[in-house]
Amino acid sequence: MTDLLAVEKLSAGYGDARVVSGLDLRLGEGRSLAVLGRNGVGKTTLINSLIGVTTRHAGRIVFAGADLTPLSPYQRARAGLGWVPQERNIFRSLTVEENLTAVALPGAWTLERVYTMFPRLKERRRNGGGQLSGGEQQMLAVGRALMLNPRLLLLDEPTEGLAPIIVDELLAVLRRLASDDGLSMIIVEQKAHKILPFTDEAIILDRGAIVHAAPSAELRKDKSLLDAHLTASKG
Repeated sequence: MTDLLAVEKLSAGYGDARVVSGLDLRLGEGRSLAVLGRNGVGKTTLINSLIGVTTRHAGRIVFAGADLTPLSPYQRARAGLGWVPQERNIFRSLTVEENLTAVALPGAWTLERVYTMFPRLKERRRNGGGQLSGGEQQMLAVGRALMLNPRLLLLDEPTEGLAPIIVDELLAVLRRLASDDGLSMIIVEQKAHKILPFTDEAIILDRGAIVHAAPSAELRKDKSLLDAHLTASKG
C-alpha cells in the first residue's frame, strides 16, 4: 500500500521545548488512525505538527509524495490536510453558511453535501457561529474541514465536552466518512472505546513517543494494555 502520510524522525514542540521526539508514523491512502494516550503525552502536538503550527526541531513530514516540512499551515491545507482543532476555532461572527463557504475548495464536498451530512447545520445556516450550541459548533468545525476537500482529515478530541447524544451522532458521521467515503483520518481521542471500533490502526503515545502500535481491532481486545496506558494515574 502506498503511504499517503509519512512522518520521519519528527521532533517538535513549542519554542525550545520538545514535546514529541524521534516519532515515525505512516498512514496509507483510505486508512484511519486512532491516536490514544493520557493528557499531556503529545497527542495534540502531533496533530499541530502535521498542520504546521509547532516548532519543528528535526525530521520531516511527507504527504502524497511531497515534503510538507517547509510549507505554511495555509499551504498544507491547500495540499490536502483538513483540520478540526480541539478548540473548534469557528468564526463566531460569521453565519454557518459563511463559515463553510469562506474556506471552500473545489471537489466532491459541496455545501449541499455537508448539509446532507449535518441537517442541523442547514437549519441553522443563517445563524452566527457564536449562536450555536457546542455540538453544533463541532459539526460546523467538521463540515468546514470537509469543505476543504481534504485527502486527510485530522481531528483533535472531536467528542470532548459534548452531550452523549451528540457524541453518538458525530461518531456515526466519522464512521460513514471512514467506511463509505474511504477518507483518510487521524483521530486523537482519550477514550479508546469511542474510536477503535471504526478505525483501522491505532497508536498509543507516552512522553512524546509511540509506545504501542497495532491494528485497532487487536488493540480493542487488549484491555490490560489499554488500562496500563490510558487509565489516569492516581496520587
